Amino acid sequence: MKPSIPSGTRDFSPVETARRTYIFDAIRSVFKTFGFQQIETPALENLSTLLGKYGEEGDKLLFKILNSGDAFAKLTPDDLSSGAGAASLKVCEKGLRYDLTVPFARYVVQHQGEISFPFRRYQMQPVWRADRPQKGRYREFYQCDVDVVGSTSLLNEVELVQIVDAVYQKLGIAVTLKINNRKVLSGIADLMGAGDKLVEVTVAIDKIEKVGLDRVKQELREQGVTNEAIALLEPVLLLGGTPEEKLQSLGSLLADSAVGMAGIQELRAIFGYLQDLPLACTVELDLSLARGLSYYTGAIFEVKANDAAIGSITGGGRYDNLTGIFGLPNVSGVGVSFGADRIYDVMLQLNLFPESTQVSTQVMFANLGEREERYAIPLAAQLRGSGVSVEVYPDRKKLQKQLEYADKRSIPYVIVIGEDEVARQSVSVKNMRTGEQRILPATEILSFEF
Repeated sequence: MKPSIPSGTRDFSPVETARRTYIFDAIRSVFKTFGFQQIETPALENLSTLLGKYGEEGDKLLFKILNSGDAFAKLTPDDLSSGAGAASLKVCEKGLRYDLTVPFARYVVQHQGEISFPFRRYQMQPVWRADRPQKGRYREFYQCDVDVVGSTSLLNEVELVQIVDAVYQKLGIAVTLKINNRKVLSGIADLMGAGDKLVEVTVAIDKIEKVGLDRVKQELREQGVTNEAIALLEPVLLLGGTPEEKLQSLGSLLADSAVGMAGIQELRAIFGYLQDLPLACTVELDLSLARGLSYYTGAIFEVKANDAAIGSITGGGRYDNLTGIFGLPNVSGVGVSFGADRIYDVMLQLNLFPESTQVSTQVMFANLGEREERYAIPLAAQLRGSGVSVEVYPDRKKLQKQLEYADKRSIPYVIVIGEDEVARQSVSVKNMRTGEQRILPATEILSFEF
């Protein structure tokens, strides 16, 4: 049988892994400069932890894991007749995590006695979604999350914007950060007379960039939203101007909605702080931004690359009571998640990876014989001790073959040691990029700039 892997998953070559590590290191370094601590949680979570946290569409994308043993032994005909969803819960108690936020909320509740609040954590691990694979969308992918829980201060939202800006400056990606507020969306739903259909409204609005306004309106009609209500929504989504001008117009429209006005005040405060910061990224107020996940309650964020045709590469928001479903109410949190796989695709498309990410070995010692081997091995050990990555070619082959190997591996320097070098206690250093070759005393090898 021909070897294969499941669709929506990938193997990573040494070069790809080095590039991914470059992304992870850049993101981690920014998280650390803002004082966040790293945690990890299991790939498996109890289904009771995951179900009902991502909305109906999200629940359908959960990977469920069969119970050990004969998982189907206790199934009855009634279970099967009640539908696949109900039957699956009888045979599956665990699932692969869908994101890092819900497991984090579970972690906070489970370890609340060990945590100092506000708790600032970051987490960089894979997640899984039973989605249809397509360009930029995978079934297994990494998220890099940063969250603060135990504080309602809007300074946390402002810091998250700064983190987004710092990460993408470090990676060299020009981005636009879009901000909205779920309270504003609630106010809009009230204005439409569709407050009881907030989830349907936000799920539909969230698709506007992909499917267009007409398709969103059609979906809302299918959900039972009236044409009169949709007519009230359209001008809100099409508001133009600066963030302050949009908020001014929105304030007039939502004057009778307490929750809508609360969202406007939060957005005003956030944009007020951002005016004082020298941000490289573009920051916009996007009233069509909804983010479909049902646990968001305040500010919501989404980031897209300016020069690459790909979906959101970072997203997040405020969630006021996610821990409440696990028995710890009134603990507010806010965070964003960086999609490492999409960031990788953007950087590859825009040729932003430094050449150094392709180099795993800086120096290779060629192997021309037993005497030369014994001469090279201690020198290689000295270089490794000084922090230089070194390999000794293991087989005694023709020098040309060894140089071809070094070239394919993008090894920048090859040290050639023959009989003359051994006799003179010297080495011959070949620069593989320029072809230049220098002979120097072996005692000077540690001071050579590889």
